[in-house]
Amino acid sequence: MTDFIIDPPKPVGLPIVGTDAEFPVRRVYCIGRNYAAHAVEMGHDPDREPPFFFQKNPDNLDPSGEFPYPTQSSDVHHEIEMAVALKSGGTNIAVEDALDHVYGYAVSLDMTRRDLQGEQKKMGRPWEIGKAFERSAPIGPIHPVESVGHLSEGRVELKVNGEVRQEGDLNQMIWKVPEMISYLSNYFELAPGDVIQSGTPSGVGPVEKGDEMIVHVDGLGDLTVRVT
Repeated sequence: MTDFIIDPPKPVGLPIVGTDAEFPVRRVYCIGRNYAAHAVEMGHDPDREPPFFFQKNPDNLDPSGEFPYPTQSSDVHHEIEMAVALKSGGTNIAVEDALDHVYGYAVSLDMTRRDLQGEQKKMGRPWEIGKAFERSAPIGPIHPVESVGHLSEGRVELKVNGEVRQEGDLNQMIWKVPEMISYLSNYFELAPGDVIQSGTPSGVGPVEKGDEMIVHVDGLGDLTVRVT
Protein backbone atom coordinates (compact mmCIF):
# COMPACT_ATOMS: atom_id res chain seq x y z
CA MET A 1 0.00 0.00 0.00
CA THR A 2 1.34 3.43 -0.99
CA ASP A 3 2.19 5.77 1.86
CA PHE A 4 1.19 9.33 0.90
CA ILE A 5 2.54 12.39 2.72
CA ILE A 6 -0.99 13.88 2.81
CA ASP A 7 -4.39 12.22 2.49
CA PRO A 8 -5.18 11.64 -1.21
CA PRO A 9 -8.33 13.30 -2.55
CA LYS A 10 -11.51 11.30 -2.30
CA PRO A 11 -12.50 9.67 -5.62
CA VAL A 12 -15.49 11.25 -7.35
CA GLY A 13 -18.39 8.84 -7.79
CA LEU A 14 -21.73 9.43 -9.52
CA PRO A 15 -24.98 7.58 -8.79
CA ILE A 16 -26.20 5.00 -11.31
CA VAL A 17 -29.87 4.20 -11.87
CA GLY A 18 -30.74 0.70 -10.66
CA THR A 19 -27.74 0.06 -8.43
CA ASP A 20 -26.03 1.28 -5.26
CA ALA A 21 -22.67 1.18 -7.04
CA GLU A 22 -21.19 4.45 -8.30
CA PHE A 23 -19.52 5.51 -11.54
CA PRO A 24 -15.93 6.68 -10.89
CA VAL A 25 -14.98 9.90 -12.70
CA ARG A 26 -11.54 10.30 -14.25
CA ARG A 27 -11.75 13.34 -16.54
CA VAL A 28 -14.46 15.70 -17.79
CA TYR A 29 -14.35 16.95 -21.39
CA CYS A 30 -16.80 19.62 -22.59
CA ILE A 31 -17.46 20.52 -26.21
CA GLY A 32 -18.13 24.14 -27.09
CA ARG A 33 -20.80 25.54 -29.42
CA ASN A 34 -22.17 22.13 -30.51
CA TYR A 35 -25.69 23.35 -31.38
CA ALA A 36 -25.98 25.74 -34.35
CA ALA A 37 -28.49 28.10 -32.70
CA HIS A 38 -26.29 28.42 -29.62
CA ALA A 39 -23.24 29.17 -31.80
CA VAL A 40 -25.22 31.99 -33.41
CA GLU A 41 -26.38 33.45 -30.07
CA MET A 42 -22.75 33.48 -28.90
CA GLY A 43 -21.73 35.38 -32.03
CA HIS A 44 -20.16 32.57 -34.06
CA ASP A 45 -20.70 30.97 -37.45
CA PRO A 46 -22.69 27.73 -37.05
CA ASP A 47 -21.00 26.02 -40.00
CA ARG A 48 -19.41 22.68 -39.20
CA GLU A 49 -15.87 23.62 -38.24
CA PRO A 50 -13.53 21.34 -36.27
CA PRO A 51 -14.86 20.86 -32.72
CA PHE A 52 -13.10 22.34 -29.72
CA PHE A 53 -13.10 21.16 -26.13
CA PHE A 54 -12.29 22.50 -22.70
CA GLN A 55 -12.16 20.62 -19.40
CA LYS A 56 -13.85 20.74 -16.06
CA ASN A 57 -12.50 18.98 -13.00
CA PRO A 58 -13.93 15.65 -11.81
CA ASP A 59 -15.12 17.14 -8.53
CA ASN A 60 -17.00 19.89 -10.40
CA LEU A 61 -19.62 17.20 -11.11
CA ASP A 62 -22.24 17.48 -8.37
CA PRO A 63 -25.31 15.24 -7.95
CA SER A 64 -26.59 17.03 -4.83
CA GLY A 65 -29.36 19.03 -6.52
CA GLU A 66 -28.00 22.32 -5.19
CA PHE A 67 -25.90 24.92 -7.00
CA PRO A 68 -24.19 27.43 -4.69
CA TYR A 69 -23.94 30.76 -6.51
CA PRO A 70 -20.20 31.23 -7.02
CA THR A 71 -18.03 34.10 -5.89
CA GLN A 72 -16.37 36.71 -8.10
CA SER A 73 -19.26 36.79 -10.59
CA SER A 74 -22.54 38.62 -11.06
CA ASP A 75 -23.54 36.90 -14.32
CA VAL A 76 -23.80 33.12 -13.93
CA HIS A 77 -25.52 31.28 -16.80
CA HIS A 78 -27.22 27.90 -17.15
CA GLU A 79 -26.29 25.53 -20.00
CA ILE A 80 -28.18 22.24 -20.21
CA GLU A 81 -26.10 19.29 -21.45
CA MET A 82 -26.34 15.55 -21.95
CA ALA A 83 -23.38 13.86 -20.29
CA VAL A 84 -21.80 10.75 -21.81
CA ALA A 85 -20.04 8.36 -19.41
CA LEU A 86 -17.36 6.04 -20.84
CA LYS A 87 -16.68 2.47 -19.68
CA SER A 88 -13.57 2.04 -21.84
CA GLY A 89 -11.33 4.12 -24.05
CA GLY A 90 -8.16 4.19 -26.08
CA THR A 91 -6.61 6.24 -28.87
CA ASN A 92 -7.61 6.69 -32.51
CA ILE A 93 -11.07 5.21 -31.95
CA ALA A 94 -13.03 4.83 -35.19
CA VAL A 95 -16.38 6.60 -35.37
CA GLU A 96 -18.16 3.30 -36.08
CA ASP A 97 -16.68 1.77 -32.89
CA ALA A 98 -17.12 4.78 -30.61
CA LEU A 99 -20.47 3.88 -29.02
CA ASP A 100 -19.01 0.57 -27.82
CA HIS A 101 -17.13 2.62 -25.22
CA VAL A 102 -20.23 4.31 -23.72
CA TYR A 103 -21.48 3.10 -20.34
CA GLY A 104 -24.44 5.45 -20.07
CA TYR A 105 -25.92 8.92 -20.21
CA ALA A 106 -27.06 11.57 -17.73
CA VAL A 107 -28.73 14.97 -17.58
CA SER A 108 -26.24 17.67 -16.59
CA LEU A 109 -25.50 21.38 -16.52
CA ASP A 110 -22.45 23.39 -17.53
CA MET A 111 -22.82 26.42 -15.24
CA THR A 112 -20.73 29.32 -16.45
CA ARG A 113 -19.42 32.54 -14.90
CA ARG A 114 -20.19 34.34 -18.16
CA ASP A 115 -18.63 37.65 -17.17
CA LEU A 116 -15.34 35.99 -16.26
CA GLN A 117 -15.43 33.79 -19.36
CA GLY A 118 -16.00 36.91 -21.48
CA GLU A 119 -12.96 38.61 -19.99
CA GLN A 120 -10.80 35.59 -20.78
CA LYS A 121 -12.08 35.46 -24.37
CA LYS A 122 -11.14 39.11 -24.94
CA MET A 123 -7.60 38.40 -23.76
CA GLY A 124 -7.29 35.10 -25.65
CA ARG A 125 -6.87 33.17 -22.40
CA PRO A 126 -8.25 29.77 -21.27
CA TRP A 127 -11.82 29.58 -19.97
CA GLU A 128 -11.31 27.53 -16.80
CA ILE A 129 -11.91 30.46 -14.44
CA GLY A 130 -15.37 30.82 -15.96
CA LYS A 131 -16.11 27.11 -16.38
CA ALA A 132 -14.23 24.90 -13.91
CA PHE A 133 -15.21 26.39 -10.57
CA GLU A 134 -16.55 24.41 -7.61
CA ARG A 135 -19.81 22.50 -8.21
CA SER A 136 -20.13 24.02 -11.69
CA ALA A 137 -21.56 20.84 -13.24
CA PRO A 138 -24.75 19.64 -11.53
CA ILE A 139 -25.56 16.18 -12.82
CA GLY A 140 -28.27 13.55 -12.50
CA PRO A 141 -27.83 9.79 -12.09
CA ILE A 142 -26.28 7.84 -14.95
CA HIS A 143 -28.66 5.70 -16.99
CA PRO A 144 -26.84 2.63 -18.36
CA VAL A 145 -27.03 1.96 -22.09
CA GLU A 146 -28.63 -1.40 -21.31
CA SER A 147 -31.64 0.50 -19.95
CA VAL A 148 -32.00 3.48 -22.29
CA GLY A 149 -30.06 2.58 -25.44
CA HIS A 150 -27.96 5.13 -27.29
CA LEU A 151 -29.59 8.55 -27.42
CA SER A 152 -29.30 10.41 -30.72
CA GLU A 153 -32.60 12.30 -30.68
CA GLY A 154 -35.05 13.56 -28.09
CA ARG A 155 -36.18 16.79 -26.47
CA VAL A 156 -33.71 18.81 -24.42
CA GLU A 157 -35.32 21.41 -22.14
CA LEU A 158 -34.42 23.66 -19.22
CA LYS A 159 -36.94 25.59 -17.14
CA VAL A 160 -36.16 28.29 -14.59
CA ASN A 161 -38.95 28.83 -12.07
CA GLY A 162 -41.36 27.08 -14.44
CA GLU A 163 -40.43 29.16 -17.51
CA VAL A 164 -38.84 27.38 -20.49
CA ARG A 165 -35.45 28.99 -21.15
CA GLN A 166 -33.69 26.41 -23.32
CA GLU A 167 -35.15 23.86 -25.70
CA GLY A 168 -33.82 21.79 -28.54
CA ASP A 169 -33.29 18.23 -29.71
CA LEU A 170 -30.29 15.92 -29.44
CA ASN A 171 -30.45 15.48 -33.20
CA GLN A 172 -29.44 19.16 -33.56
CA MET A 173 -25.90 18.47 -32.35
CA ILE A 174 -23.34 19.53 -34.94
CA TRP A 175 -20.91 16.86 -33.76
CA LYS A 176 -22.67 13.64 -32.72
CA VAL A 177 -21.59 11.52 -29.76
CA PRO A 178 -19.57 8.95 -31.80
CA GLU A 179 -17.77 11.77 -33.59
CA MET A 180 -16.90 13.51 -30.32
CA ILE A 181 -15.45 10.33 -28.86
CA SER A 182 -13.45 9.60 -32.00
CA TYR A 183 -12.13 13.15 -32.28
CA LEU A 184 -11.07 13.34 -28.62
CA SER A 185 -9.29 9.98 -28.89
CA ASN A 186 -7.02 11.41 -31.58
CA TYR A 187 -5.66 13.96 -29.10
CA PHE A 188 -6.07 12.23 -25.71
CA GLU A 189 -6.01 8.65 -24.50
CA LEU A 190 -9.58 8.16 -23.35
CA ALA A 191 -10.18 5.79 -20.43
CA PRO A 192 -12.91 4.30 -18.25
CA GLY A 193 -14.42 6.99 -16.06
CA ASP A 194 -14.17 9.79 -18.60
CA VAL A 195 -17.26 11.98 -18.96
CA ILE A 196 -18.10 14.11 -22.00
CA GLN A 197 -20.55 17.00 -21.80
CA SER A 198 -22.05 17.19 -25.27
CA GLY A 199 -23.00 20.85 -25.68
CA THR A 200 -26.02 23.07 -25.11
CA PRO A 201 -28.88 24.42 -27.26
CA SER A 202 -29.73 28.10 -27.51
CA GLY A 203 -31.38 30.10 -24.74
CA VAL A 204 -28.56 30.25 -22.20
CA GLY A 205 -29.14 32.92 -19.59
CA PRO A 206 -28.54 34.09 -16.03
CA VAL A 207 -29.75 32.60 -12.78
CA GLU A 208 -30.13 34.17 -9.36
CA LYS A 209 -30.10 32.88 -5.82
CA GLY A 210 -33.42 31.21 -5.05
CA ASP A 211 -34.07 30.07 -8.63
CA GLU A 212 -35.14 26.51 -9.37
CA MET A 213 -33.92 24.87 -12.56
CA ILE A 214 -35.59 21.78 -13.97
CA VAL A 215 -33.42 20.09 -16.56
CA HIS A 216 -34.88 17.46 -18.92
CA VAL A 217 -33.58 15.14 -21.62
CA ASP A 218 -35.96 12.61 -23.15
CA GLY A 219 -35.14 9.13 -21.87
CA LEU A 220 -33.16 10.45 -18.90
CA GLY A 221 -35.89 12.11 -16.86
CA ASP A 222 -35.61 15.39 -14.95
CA LEU A 223 -32.94 16.92 -12.75
CA THR A 224 -34.05 19.60 -10.30
CA VAL A 225 -31.36 22.05 -9.16
CA ARG A 226 -31.84 24.93 -6.72
CA VAL A 227 -29.57 27.96 -6.78
CA THR A 228 -28.47 28.63 -3.19
